[in-house]
Amino acid sequence: MSEQLTGLALLRKPFPDNQISKLPKPYKKDSQKGNCKECGGYHGLPAVHLSYVGHAALTDRLLDCDPAWTWEPLALDDKGYPVIDGNGGMWIKLTVCGVTRLGYGDAQGKTGGDAMKERIGDALRNAAMRFGAALDLWHKGELHVEPEAQEPSADEKQAQAAKLIADWRGKLEAVTHIAQLAEVWRTIPKALQPLCLETKNTRKAQLLGEPA
Repeated sequence: MSEQLTGLALLRKPFPDNQISKLPKPYKKDSQKGNCKECGGYHGLPAVHLSYVGHAALTDRLLDCDPAWTWEPLALDDKGYPVIDGNGGMWIKLTVCGVTRLGYGDAQGKTGGDAMKERIGDALRNAAMRFGAALDLWHKGELHVEPEAQEPSADEKQAQAAKLIADWRGKLEAVTHIAQLAEVWRTIPKALQPLCLETKNTRKAQLLGEPA
């Protein structure tokens, strides 16, 4: 039975497919719009579709991790409103399980109340990513891959071959009767048999009491 993840460890758990949305990004700003066969939307084509976790799915995960999670703007203006920087973005502090990390969000140049909600959602996703939430979706490649095995050098190959031959010769020298010698000989790769033939013949002569 697998261990049940809780707290910050649960935040790093990959999101199921049904909680992952697709955001179309046309290759050009002036791309002609059309019906997209991939997402069913109407937007500029062609376009790449970026995977992301929506505000509702992220909020649900944060609540599962810490029902008392909170966020707040990093700074307030003299009227008590969140400070929006010159780029239209906002810095926030996200606190989960007693740990606080920063995040930044913007509304892609939009204005009005909906823009502020989009800015908050973007900042929460960005801050949650600092905890590892949906990190695999932010990264464009594989985060954890096994390094490719390096091709051994010529000297390493030669050393490996010499060790292999020595091992087979040692097995031939260790046999105690003729039948065992024949059995070991059959297991030696044919490509290596010529290199082990002298050892085989010497051991055979020893077992038969013949002069080597």
